[in-house]
Parts: sequence; C-alpha cells; structure tokens
Amino acid sequence: MWACRPEGDGPTTKIPDRSLYTALPMRRCSVAVTDKKNDPAWPRDISVDTEIRTLLSFLNGQRRHVLGILDGLEADALRKPVLPSGWSCLGLVQHLALDVERFWFRAVFLGDRDVIDALGDIEDAWQVASGTPAADVLDRYRAETELADAVVTAAAADASLAWWPHDLFGEPHLHTLRDVLLHVITETACHAGHLDAARELIDGRRWMVLT
Repeated sequence: MWACRPEGDGPTTKIPDRSLYTALPMRRCSVAVTDKKNDPAWPRDISVDTEIRTLLSFLNGQRRHVLGILDGLEADALRKPVLPSGWSCLGLVQHLALDVERFWFRAVFLGDRDVIDALGDIEDAWQVASGTPAADVLDRYRAETELADAVVTAAAADASLAWWPHDLFGEPHLHTLRDVLLHVITETACHAGHLDAARELIDGRRWMVLT
C-alpha cells in the first residue's frame, strides 16, 4: 500500500490572482466599492459556521505547505531562480501575500479602499527588491493570512464581493466569499506544488515522500 508522509520532522514554521493562470501587474482601479455594513450576508458578530471552518482548514493546510517546504532554506537559496521562467521561491511567497491573500480577501471581498489604492505600489510582486530581507517577505505572508482570516471568519460564505477589478478580469467570474475561498485554496495549492519542485531542485528535499 502507498502512503504519504512529510519528509523529516516536518515544518517548524509558525502559521498563525492576478489570475490563477497568469501573473498580471496590479493597477489602480476607480471602481465603486460596496459598503459591507449594508450587506445582509455580512454579520459582524457570528460564530464561524461549519462551511467557513471547513474551507479555512483546507486553505490553512496549503499555507502550512507553502511555508513548510521552504523551512531551512538560506536567503540566497530563497532568492535563486531554479526554473527557466525565472521566478524565485521568495518572489512566489510575496505574490501569494500581496496578489492572493491581500488582493482577494481584503480588496475584492472586503473592499478596503486603502488596500485597493495600494495595489499598484509594487508593480510586480513576483520580483522582490534586493534590499528586502527574506524574513520580511515570509513575515508579510504570515501577516496577510492572519488579516485574511479575520475577514473570512467575520462573514458568511454567501456574502457578496465588495469590489471587482474589471480592468484585469472583465466581468466577475467570482461572486461570493465561498467562490473566493475556493479560488485561493486552488491557487495556493498550485503554488505549493511549484515550491515543491523548486525545493527538490535546490537541495533534494521533498515535502511528501512515498513509502
């Protein structure tokens, strides 16, 4: 029988789109933002329901994978491109922090105007500035997941989106918090697999080992 296990002792890192298929630079958009306070599907004081809890558990599993497969890598290795497309592990984590967690939960779903206005501050999140410490990028990812969780656990799965970047994606193809969670789970899992390949090429470590 085949079984899968994490290699070694497993990750020790603490965890608290742009589209799924393309990496598009974020741009400022002047689009009306819905007031969540007037959204009947946006309760502020509710216990987290079973569906939200279940979706978050799957997302947290992928978040742990992202940080766990990078555990123990030196800063130079985190910045080193290992595939022909030229992205680095650190750049991918920054993409997940800014273009995925921040973008989908705090901009698209919540409609936070400060977040929306800041989307264009970094032209390409895949490129980490040379002076930015690797630890800062990893910490930013952890911080964005915590901020995202605070948004998600205060809402219902059917809650509508407050903002949509028509200039990036045209007409909306996601409509509720449930849609966003499923999208982010899928994208994070996809990128966790990319990091698996990169880590194995860097030093041979594998996240899941068939025994």
